[in-house]
Amino acid sequence: MNKLKPETQYVREGDATSFEKLYSHDVVTPIHLSSTYYWDQIDKPGPFEYIRASNPTRTALENQLALLENGKYCLAFPSGQAAETTLLLSLLKTGDHILCFDDLYGGTVRLIDSILCNFNITADYINLNETSLLEKSIKPNTKIIWLETPTNPLMKLVDIKKICDIAHKSDILVVVDNTFLTPYFQKPLNLGADIVLHSGTKYFCGHSDTLSGFIMLNNDAAYEKIKFTQTSIGTVLAPFDSYLVLRGLKTLPVRMKAHQSNALQVAQFLEKHPKVKKVYYPGLPSHPQHQLAQAQASGFGGMVSFELDGNINQVKKLFDNLNLFILAESLGGVESLIEHPSTMTHASLSKEQQLNTGITDSLIRISVGIENIEDLTEDLENALSTL
Repeated sequence: MNKLKPETQYVREGDATSFEKLYSHDVVTPIHLSSTYYWDQIDKPGPFEYIRASNPTRTALENQLALLENGKYCLAFPSGQAAETTLLLSLLKTGDHILCFDDLYGGTVRLIDSILCNFNITADYINLNETSLLEKSIKPNTKIIWLETPTNPLMKLVDIKKICDIAHKSDILVVVDNTFLTPYFQKPLNLGADIVLHSGTKYFCGHSDTLSGFIMLNNDAAYEKIKFTQTSIGTVLAPFDSYLVLRGLKTLPVRMKAHQSNALQVAQFLEKHPKVKKVYYPGLPSHPQHQLAQAQASGFGGMVSFELDGNINQVKKLFDNLNLFILAESLGGVESLIEHPSTMTHASLSKEQQLNTGITDSLIRISVGIENIEDLTEDLENALSTL
């Protein structure tokens, strides 16, 4: 059979028929709850030994995600932050240095600046799109370059291939957070990235009802280090959560198409509205990196940010007058969420850090769901008309 098309891969590659040995005729991968597994003899363990090391449901999920991201390995964690923490503890040591894009998820910045600093691991946050600045910022102890593309919440893009070409000259690993686009729209490993990170809580699950994180990679040595640390400290995804993500993946292509279609129309609507100062969405021709978005990804995703032409009080009034958009953190679910980065997702950043990044009091982020687009734009229009 020819290689399966993406839509078929998402539905079928992780189902129960992919197991070589089956104990039943399940069409859907079952939830394996056993915490331990019997050995045939003391020197002959079975394929699974103990749940902290591996589990059939989690393994099915990891195998599917590795395939979808075009990776050799995948490791599943109980959250995106658990994945980040395990990765960094595995690959860094005291005195090492990280180079980060200057627009990152607030939780990532908090982890690096407030936790890793206790191990004398330092980080610098720079505009990775400035090649000369990147080259000047690399130190002898720089071990990782960390980036998101598009970024959270300003939807900035980074040329993944260019960053990797520069990093690999100095044997530096490149980590790409691919949560916003998923492997359906973007495959960083194909562009030279060493490690891809996902918060599976978002689009992978897609229904706002579980917590998970994932790392995909091809590097054998890095995989062994991360796997050893994960098993040692127990940052593994539970069987039931693995099942929920497996279920969500089956509809990921359908959902991502719907998210993107709605997001583009929401962005176009906001861009024309007199109460909106600026819209951040890579799918708009007005986005300064629109061509890069077209070149390194096959889609633009479902996340839109915009600057309201007003102050914090008008932002609050807008939120008060929305009916369909839910004021909540997180993203990637079928329902549309709206949030205020400076007081919610990025509140852990100082005011100075926020302003240096471009996060103002008037910045708003939307995770555009899959509801009817006319209902969504009407809700926005009604709320904006009150300002």
